[in-house]
Amino acid sequence: MEDIMVIGIAGGTGSGKTTFTNSLKEKFGADVTVVYHDNYYKRHDEMPYEDRCLLNYDHPNAFETELMIDHLEQLRSGKSITCPIYDFSVHNRSNDTMEIFPTKVIVIEGILIFENKALRDLMDIKVFVDTDADERILRRILRDVKERGRSLDSVVSQYLTTVKPMHEQFVEPSKKMADIIVLEGGNNLVALDILMQRVHNHLVGTTM
Repeated sequence: MEDIMVIGIAGGTGSGKTTFTNSLKEKFGADVTVVYHDNYYKRHDEMPYEDRCLLNYDHPNAFETELMIDHLEQLRSGKSITCPIYDFSVHNRSNDTMEIFPTKVIVIEGILIFENKALRDLMDIKVFVDTDADERILRRILRDVKERGRSLDSVVSQYLTTVKPMHEQFVEPSKKMADIIVLEGGNNLVALDILMQRVHNHLVGTTM
């Protein structure tokens, strides 16, 4: 459907992507649907938990992005999708799923959503949330320890062995694909207001 706007919100781990996304959702409510790239991490039932802990979750190959592209195309055509749910506590997809319905605005969030051209080409607006690396790692530690039950040692080890090098190899270069680069993360209220005005104009000018 031509009246559906797709917004991609990318950036490094802990950059403030979710703050941006949540602000849009809180402002526009049912007119905004959010699809998280994280839910499309590949299923690894064939591996024990200990082996799944060692996987590189910050490489593009960790995701089933082709399924996300298919789902986004369905949403853009006005169809609902059955979205997977990822369980970070066990490093695997949950057996649960959730049905997502198309709305006037679809937000896609993830660290690597600009890395894939086919996915990128489905977006109308591409926003990269850019935040200082020190601040990002601190946010990552707090989130993973408090919300995902990880140990401090495991979070630091993962950051140094995969998160940081993958950010430098894939995430940071994808910034040049963005239409808007937001400095200071989710605290940049000026950038947020500009994006909200663009969404508002779209909603006022379209009907489902």
